[in-house]
Amino acid sequence: MVDLPLGATEDRVCGTIDIEKALTEGVKAFEPGLLAKANRGILYVDEVNLLDDHLVDVLLDSAASGWNTVEREGISISHPARFILIGSGNPEEGELRPQLLDRFGMHAQVGTVRDAELRVKIVEERARFDRNPKEFRESYEAEQDKLQQQIYSARSALSSVTIDHDLRVKISKVCAELNVDGLRGAIVSNRAARALAALKGRDKVTPEDVATVIPNCLRHRLRKDPLESIDSGLLVIEKFFEVFS
Repeated sequence: MVDLPLGATEDRVCGTIDIEKALTEGVKAFEPGLLAKANRGILYVDEVNLLDDHLVDVLLDSAASGWNTVEREGISISHPARFILIGSGNPEEGELRPQLLDRFGMHAQVGTVRDAELRVKIVEERARFDRNPKEFRESYEAEQDKLQQQIYSARSALSSVTIDHDLRVKISKVCAELNVDGLRGAIVSNRAARALAALKGRDKVTPEDVATVIPNCLRHRLRKDPLESIDSGLLVIEKFFEVFS
């Protein structure tokens, strides 16, 4: 997992010429950037909506092609840059460009917990972590190992999970009636539904699997209406029940 800091330069992200090697050995050498390190891994961007436009363009190019091309001082180098892009940010601080937002397969909304008992439990767990971080981690180790094993099993079984043609048609119908541009929303919804079925140990996708994942797959792809007061995730759910009824 590679963290892309908000103030990173383009050279730090894409890569640049190794100046030290050029001065000491007299040769031009390429110094890989964050995109090269994130290849076949995860690239995490905090406050992604505040990222500079030129870095957004770099991420768009790499996400679309799976390659990063760097041209510096007469050297042209291309290397694989296939990564899972994860970003977080507060939409009240600025909107994300639609081109980049579309590159995120799924979108999750994070809100403050309202239940008083749960809030107290979170505070207590935080205090327990502050007192003894090692003991806190060990108390969840068995649960984490169980989840890790569940994910491993789901990965190995994913190729055998099927989704009926009728479900695929209904997913595409939901996308079409919500005016979702392109086909990426339908593709991601199909993949996410199969992944959820595999995680639950089943070899066939159910409508319940689709209902669970489709709001996260389509919410951020809807065209924004400034006069709309209802949450976009609820719009997706309403359309889902209308189509799948």
